[in-house]
Amino acid sequence: MPKMKVNRSAAKRSRKTASGKFRRQCAYRSHILTKKSPKRKRRLRKGTLVAKADEQRVRRMLAL
Repeated sequence: MPKMKVNRSAAKRSRKTASGKFRRQCAYRSHILTKKSPKRKRRLRKGTLVAKADEQRVRRMLAL
């Protein structure tokens, strides 16, 4: 049986932490930034963890 392929787009968007969770960037930071407050944009700069409900899906896409 051939090896499982990694979903390359998912691999570029998230990575695994030392504790086994997955980090990702926040959404809503790419365009239409004029109406968003500086505080909101500052918070969006930081990364966040993938939700528990989506963790299995990400794990499968990264073939781990």
